Amino acid sequence: MSLDIVILAAGQGTRMRSALPKVLHPVAGNSMLGHVIHSARQLNPQGIHVVIGHGADVVRERLAADDLSFVLQDKQLGTGHAVAQAVPNLSAENVLILYGDVPLIEVATVQRLLEKVSADQLGLLTVNLPDPTGYGRIVRNTDGQVQAIVEHKDATEAQRAIQEGNTGILAVPGKRLADWLGRLSNNNAQGEYYLTDVIAMAVSDGLVVATETAQDPMEVQGANDRRQLSELERHYQLREGRRLMAQGVTLRDPARFDVRGEVTVGRDVLIDVNVILEGRVVIEDDVVIGPNCYIKDSTLGKGVVVKANSHLDGAVLHEGSDAGPFARLRPGTVLEARAHVGNFVELKNARMGEGAKAGHLTYLGDADIGASSNIGAGTITCNYDGANKWKTTIGEDVFIGSNNSLVAPVDILAGSNTAAGSTITQEVPAGQLAVARARQRNIEGWSRPVKIKKP
Repeated sequence: MSLDIVILAAGQGTRMRSALPKVLHPVAGNSMLGHVIHSARQLNPQGIHVVIGHGADVVRERLAADDLSFVLQDKQLGTGHAVAQAVPNLSAENVLILYGDVPLIEVATVQRLLEKVSADQLGLLTVNLPDPTGYGRIVRNTDGQVQAIVEHKDATEAQRAIQEGNTGILAVPGKRLADWLGRLSNNNAQGEYYLTDVIAMAVSDGLVVATETAQDPMEVQGANDRRQLSELERHYQLREGRRLMAQGVTLRDPARFDVRGEVTVGRDVLIDVNVILEGRVVIEDDVVIGPNCYIKDSTLGKGVVVKANSHLDGAVLHEGSDAGPFARLRPGTVLEARAHVGNFVELKNARMGEGAKAGHLTYLGDADIGASSNIGAGTITCNYDGANKWKTTIGEDVFIGSNNSLVAPVDILAGSNTAAGSTITQEVPAGQLAVARARQRNIEGWSRPVKIKKP
């Protein structure tokens, strides 16, 4: 059946105490609303309609996409009023209602809920809680059939004792929705049009309210303040950790590990503490990542080792290569098989050929280093003239001495050597030694300066 999805994202979130609209606050590097939109897309709906209000322009600007329709709710008059703003844009057989501040909802849970929807039945997602304070209560008759939802502020003491709470997530037949919303009243403690009142109307109209229960209460938890936001963050990370461990990853401590994007892993991967994986990260078999590493939009081939305190962004490390500790690999970096990058080495838009080495204290930018070449400590490529970037090309089996400055554009051909302390400005022919440094002079009788005493 065709599906429209409505995501309610108009709330101000005053308890966040922030100029940023509540639904844009991040969990795992993505806004709460971004997580909900991602889940919605996996359901392949014909339309995703986001109801916005506070900070509408910012929300629209941050999340604009061809498959999203934004609907403005000028005045926040309740959830029923919010959904009503989207009704003119809805045409599918079924309508699913989600919330922009409930980011951990599982696609599988929503799919089970949608299976319950038909012309004479709607689906309601509930959750069982030891303390459901703040949740609307699910009121059932003696046969266990849902009769209504009563909001916490309107509930009697007996109703507040009910532990089954309303998540707000609802799947309904599209043809019925406009009629129910048009009949809503704001005669309640909040003076708002409650979407939950649709349940009693559906029962009165002879429909069955079929419930699905969230297995994990945190997947339907919203965030109204920073504390709740932090709880969602940590739960998300523990959930991602469990997913990766099930695929063959050893996490030294799942409580000290963050995923902020999409991670693909192989088997027998070891990840130490305080590692952050961001964006799209691919980790193949037998990779070892040391503590305190940040890895973004990178691919680590089989057997790669990333040592402690390294920073990788937009890098590709092929089989058996290694980096760190304290290495920085910037966008465009490629380490071919068994290449080595050591401590305090920075690469940007540079390729290290198979078996090439840069052991320590080196900057290589806009460079191509051939297989089996060795870059001495303290070497830099002078790749920027103040206006343009230039390339340094180093052939295979080249030995670059320590403390070299390679002034690009320059070619250093295969099998050549450069002496320590050289500033290389011209091509170095194959197999030759380049020495480019001032001649040393030793001055006899020279006196070291003496500090002048102030009067």
